[in-house]
Parts: sequence; C-alpha cells; structure tokens
Amino acid sequence: MQPRNMSMSGVVDLAAVKAAQEAKAKAEQARAEAARQGGTGVVSPADLVIDVDEAGFERDVLQRSAEVPVVIDFWAEWCQPCKQLSPVLERLAVEYDGRFLLAKIDVDANQMLMQQFGVQGIPAVFAVVAGQALPLFQGAAGEAQIRQTLDQLVQVAEQRFGLTGLTVDSEADPGARAEVVAEPPAGPYDALLEAAVQALDAGDFGGAVRAYQNVLADDPGNTEARLGLAQAELLHRVQGMDPQRVRRDAAEKPGDAQAQIAAADLDLVGGHVEDAFGRLIDTVARTAGDERDAARLRLVELFEVVGPDDPRVTAARRALARALF
Repeated sequence: MQPRNMSMSGVVDLAAVKAAQEAKAKAEQARAEAARQGGTGVVSPADLVIDVDEAGFERDVLQRSAEVPVVIDFWAEWCQPCKQLSPVLERLAVEYDGRFLLAKIDVDANQMLMQQFGVQGIPAVFAVVAGQALPLFQGAAGEAQIRQTLDQLVQVAEQRFGLTGLTVDSEADPGARAEVVAEPPAGPYDALLEAAVQALDAGDFGGAVRAYQNVLADDPGNTEARLGLAQAELLHRVQGMDPQRVRRDAAEKPGDAQAQIAAADLDLVGGHVEDAFGRLIDTVARTAGDERDAARLRLVELFEVVGPDDPRVTAARRALARALF
C-alpha cells in the first residue's frame, strides 16, 4: 500500500486567490466573534485529538477550521494499517502543540462523511483549512513524510489564511500531555516490534516481515506480531504490482486462481474487504485441486489481516464453508 501524497500546492488549486481571501476574511470574523463571546482559544493537550461523527462535523471540523487547520484521520477498527498510522498522528498532534487539530472519523459509523470526501480506501488523511477541504495522503506513510506534509499544511494555513493555531495550556491539565504520549513499559520483544513498525514506516515491507518472524520464532502466540506479519506480507506482495494490469487479468481470467488472488490483495489494501473476500470465495467455488487450495489459503491469510473478531470475517468464514462443502 504505497501512500498517495498530495502536494500542498493543491491548496492553491483548491482555492483560487479570491476564494482564499474570502476564506481568510471569514476565519478572521469567526475568531473575532469567538473572542467577543469570551472564548480564550486555550485548550489542553488532550483536546488536540477528538473523535468526530456526522452530527458534530460542522461544529467540530468546519467551524474549528476557522481557528486551526483540522487534520482528518479516516480509520476503522478492522484496518491494520490504520492501527500503525493513527498513533503517529495522535502523537504528532500533541507534539505540534496546537498548530493543528486531529479529528478521527470511524468510517464504519460515518459512511456519509466517507462518501462526501470521496474516500476510496483507508487509512486516508485529509485537512480542512478555513472551511476548505484538501487531501493529504492515502495509505501507509512514514513519520518523516507525515511531518513534511504537516509542516507544509501549517505553513499554508498561516500564510494564506492567517491561522496560527491554538494555544495549549499544559498547566491546566498537567497529566494530559503525559497521558497522550506515555509509552508502555518495555517488554521482551518491544525492540523487535518497534523495528518492524519502523520498517513499515520506511516502506521496507520485507524487513518488517523478517522482524515479525523473529518475534514469532520465539513467541508463536504473540498476537501483535502475528497480525503485523499478516499486514506486512500483504503490503510486500502488492508493493511491486501494476494495479491496472492486475485488474485487467482478473477481469479477463475469472477462472485463474492466481489472477483472482492478486486482485483480492489489491481489494483489501484499498479497504474493499467484502470484495476481496467475495472474490476468493467465488474462486474457491469454481476451482479445484491446487488452485482451490491456493485461493482458500490466501483467504485465510486475509482473515488474519482484518482480524478474527470482525463480523465480515465471520460471515466470510460461513460462506467459505458453504463453498467448500
């Protein structure tokens, strides 16, 4: 899953000069009105990361974007790459000390917002600046790349819209910052697991696979390593794929198990979970022998990526059983 990055120059395309001036004027009016109503603009570190739903989107995102750039993290509980990306964004929201606000949106519970932003797969990260939306990146991204994008966002927000961010009062809640960034006690495999995460962030999916395998060699029941390995192997498989060619082969060769397996990997990386599962279940139903076994085994591997407790995995397991028996 290679990140699809959007240059901050997209803000200029998104908002022509006149529109930018109008947005800046509206932002200034909104800040002045907040000041008249007694708002101080001071927040605690814990307030820099918020959960947003459809009902509160206008208040928590659109209106707040007149004070501070709002970065939106579209995520889902079943999305393993999201579990790698979201903690990085949350930590950076605190580290940037009010220069942006992080709004987390669960796509499973907020399908309308996902559609309105045109989200094709998750994780997906957008920003709203003075009421104007722009895409930042989609898919896995390393911390250095994320920092560069955020730095550009903050610069554009200040220079074009006069948004200097929020004032963070860490003294108002001394434990808030520690609560957000506190690290758990080190465990016996933390160094190896951290190496795997760093390899994922750097796009070294082969290195991440090896790091997770090293943990599992000593601790076969390590859940974090098992889930991480499934994700890393998936990302490693799709890294060199030509998506158009894979899709074309799958369409032209419905009975070719390998063609369907490759397309299912792309489906899952793009967040199309049911499509990936359905494609492989159909392949199991129409093939036999080694091809059938290959499709079944890949489906089981994808179950691991999504997580055994996900209801879509439970439904797909039942469908697989019907296809097999």
